[in-house]
Amino acid sequence: MLLAIDAGNTNVVFALIEGREVRARWRIATDPRRTADEYVVWLSQLLALQGLDRSAVTGVVIGTVVPRAMHNLRMLATKYFGGEPTIAGEGGWPFALDVDEPSNLGADRALNVIAAHAAHAGDLIVVDFGTATTFDLVDYSGAYKGGIIAPGINLSLDALVTAAAKLPRIAIEAPTSLTVVGRNTVDQMHIGIFWGYVAMLEGLIARMKAEVGRPVTVIATGGLAALFEGHTGVFDHVEHDLTLIGLAMEWERAHIGGERASA
Repeated sequence: MLLAIDAGNTNVVFALIEGREVRARWRIATDPRRTADEYVVWLSQLLALQGLDRSAVTGVVIGTVVPRAMHNLRMLATKYFGGEPTIAGEGGWPFALDVDEPSNLGADRALNVIAAHAAHAGDLIVVDFGTATTFDLVDYSGAYKGGIIAPGINLSLDALVTAAAKLPRIAIEAPTSLTVVGRNTVDQMHIGIFWGYVAMLEGLIARMKAEVGRPVTVIATGGLAALFEGHTGVFDHVEHDLTLIGLAMEWERAHIGGERASA
């Protein structure tokens, strides 16, 4: 099985992938100081809970937007999993980047482009809910055309609570009522954070679609995508493992060749 590692700003996701099916996934808080030895103790225990040991892993692929985390993740692969990992994007991406600063595209967003285009025809918007919420436009040829970076919903709440001394910290969840007129402080905060965020999603996606001028399929992914699933009709698909599948495809491209990688 393939061990796919997606290192984001908030969490590192480890997943076992067989073919393109995610068999197991685990999250740990991102900390660039965490050593390969610390990772392997934690990961070995989780593998054991699946009835597996490290010998079940036949390859490692890493994608990260946290450069300082790369050294220890690479050491984890070489020291404990028997070889050099595949680094997503090393040597370039297998699609056109039609933007002003192609080298600045994050690995997670690039992996989403790869996986989304392989699964869906036509023009696409990929919305990834993480530390930031990103909106990426992929045209019918698979080229990356640009996008939007917005504060993630957790960042929005943190900014509100930090700046307003009397506002309490609340859980991020859908309000229990569909009303947008709150009768108390906590309800008003839930409405502002949740429905305000939904309105932002719907408004930005509508503007992107209008700018494209052709039918567009909208795909949601990322750890917080489930929070909005069922509360807006703006998403055509919710695919929680899009980035991980992109990692598997990058491993295939490096080790099996273009035919399997594009299948």
